[in-house]
Amino acid sequence: MKRRAAGFTLLEVLAAMVLLAFLLLGVYSGIRTATHAAHAGEAGIARFDQIRSAQRFLRSELAQAMAQAIARDDRGQPVFFQGDAHEMRFVAPLPGYLGRFGPQLQQWRLVPDGHGGLQLEASFAILPPDGSAPRPLGDTQVLLGGIRSGGFQYRGLDLHGKPGAWQDDWTLATRLPSLVGIDLALADGRAWPALRAPLRINASAGSGPGDLLRGLRGQGVLQ
Repeated sequence: MKRRAAGFTLLEVLAAMVLLAFLLLGVYSGIRTATHAAHAGEAGIARFDQIRSAQRFLRSELAQAMAQAIARDDRGQPVFFQGDAHEMRFVAPLPGYLGRFGPQLQQWRLVPDGHGGLQLEASFAILPPDGSAPRPLGDTQVLLGGIRSGGFQYRGLDLHGKPGAWQDDWTLATRLPSLVGIDLALADGRAWPALRAPLRINASAGSGPGDLLRGLRGQGVLQ
């Protein structure tokens, strides 16, 4: 009874404190792991949404590409579409309130991001009705970052109305391509679903109603 009344020994107290420290360390490690997992999950969801939003925007705008001249070639023919492996230019309306200024000249580019990778940028310009030079609208927007490599490809119809081969440069600037492909490899290893976006019409040179009908016939829409 006297020994019990004397309380715990120093060794017993130290052992209890060590055990408590291990328990607290385990709880802290579990909380930290759960926090990291939650943050990783949120980052993954945000990245997935970013990829999905970029794909939706790209596909939507290409589907609305218009047979509206953005320049003139050496022969005075209207240029409807310009594109190479890392840049493309065309006219399309922006969605919702962003399109309140009417169809706009869009320029998409794959450019270095300053960290050894690439980013997909988009810039927009208003097309004045008097035919003067386009006026830039707002700042350049980053549609998607964290790209390791990638490029644009184009496919059109040959002279016989059959699908041609994919090419990195669109040389028939007086016509719209039938399909535009955007292939990207993301730096974080996430998948970029192969994007093959059809354009509505394939306009032939010129801007009159007859030229538009010829473009539709070239696509097989009209016989």
